[in-house]
Amino acid sequence: MAFGLLAKTVNVSLLDSFLFSLLVFAGASQFMALDLIKAGIATGDIIIATLLLNLRHIMMSASLSVRLKESKKKWLLFIAFGITDETFAVASLKKGPLTRAFLLALQGLSYIAWVSGSVVGYLVGAVLPMTLQSSLGIGLYAMFAAILTPEIRKSLNVLILSIISGLIYFIIYYFHLLPSGWDLIGTIILSSGIGLMVLKDEEEVI
Repeated sequence: MAFGLLAKTVNVSLLDSFLFSLLVFAGASQFMALDLIKAGIATGDIIIATLLLNLRHIMMSASLSVRLKESKKKWLLFIAFGITDETFAVASLKKGPLTRAFLLALQGLSYIAWVSGSVVGYLVGAVLPMTLQSSLGIGLYAMFAAILTPEIRKSLNVLILSIISGLIYFIIYYFHLLPSGWDLIGTIILSSGIGLMVLKDEEEVI
């Protein structure tokens, strides 16, 4: 429901919100896209930013593929589409090999809940007072904080990387080093490169 509620606050139509969840099905990217839409960023820049954010799905797919029993190629497209942070986490906790039936059931239920929840959230948001709708915008930042906080508690390097990322964005944005909309994309690219070095060193120590 959260996505639908927030989509309503940034004046995205009900149909677009529905299609967004139906075709994209990537929570973090959808929330980030709403933030970029609210900021007036161009469509092309939003697509690039979400693509960069979703590159992590390649690693998720690779991780699950080694545990997946033989499955016909036609089903692999559906399984790949259904990989999200949540479904990956649940699948990773399952012991033993993964079956096509398990993954499709897991992802199918998640997909139905996400799409229907987006519509319900939008409709609920339509009847909320305007002041309450406006205040829901903070939910975007709360969501990212909720994702980041557990990782920070596990690793000091993640905290350092988060601070560095914030500083990079501030410098690029404040000094107008990149065109509007590309400040976030530039931050993602630079932070990802730094993160590869920082977190790689951490893994080697472990």
